[in-house]
Amino acid sequence: MSTAPSAPGQPIASTRPAAVSATGVGKVFASRKGADVTALEAVDLTIAPGEFVSLIGPSGCGKSTLLRLIADLDSPTSGSIEVFGKTARQARIDQAYGIAFQQAGLLPWRTVRSNIELPLELHKVGKADRAARSSELLALVGLSDFADKYPDQLSGGMQQRVAIARSLAESPGLLLMDEPFGALDEMTRERMQTELVRICAETGAAVVFVTHSIPEAVFLSNRVVVMSPRPGRIRDVIAVDLGRAEGRGEGLREADSFFEAVVAVRESLHGEPAGAPAARGVDQR
Repeated sequence: MSTAPSAPGQPIASTRPAAVSATGVGKVFASRKGADVTALEAVDLTIAPGEFVSLIGPSGCGKSTLLRLIADLDSPTSGSIEVFGKTARQARIDQAYGIAFQQAGLLPWRTVRSNIELPLELHKVGKADRAARSSELLALVGLSDFADKYPDQLSGGMQQRVAIARSLAESPGLLLMDEPFGALDEMTRERMQTELVRICAETGAAVVFVTHSIPEAVFLSNRVVVMSPRPGRIRDVIAVDLGRAEGRGEGLREADSFFEAVVAVRESLHGEPAGAPAARGVDQR
């Protein structure tokens, strides 16, 4: 495997339009009291279709801000962002991406199926087509037997699977995920990571994934983008070669290649000297 850093922002090879292209992106938050806050500065990043990229860095480094800019939930102060060759705004209008946050955000009065169908309903998709699509997604996330249950009848991990299914309802080519497993216990979190790898392999969607967990970033990703403290810049991009997504099972977490990649990301993140071994079984955040 190779954990050698690639040139910042360089994706895996593809002839298709980039899933995400950020050029010279900066974000300054104006303050009525005191100095303005520069959250991001000179961010250049290209993500290929089907690529899984995690953003990791200290709290306040702008990871979630960058995700929100890609999603057109906020606008950059400088630079530009394109999603599949479109402006971020047009990509949002065209529903070119799905999004999932740390909280599942399910509507408690709607069943699992109707929560998944909500984006389709809002876009006037017919009832039969909505039902067919939700059935496909329920099978994809392993919740076909829970279609008529309500969110409060599900575990936290199951609720997040529903949220992921909902984000996939309109077959987006890109998923934006902001610490979607952060509130889960460690065992459930690891199971959800394995499920997400499988789902992404089956759908072919590109993913931008925000996390504070180094092992999580390594297990999931083709590349890990390491960000500096505020103002957030791309400090390094670590290429992770752990095999094809469908081969990333539970046993991978005990492989030497996995620990080597964890060490590479940890050293970049914390600036520690090379050669310090990672303690197996420890979540190095």
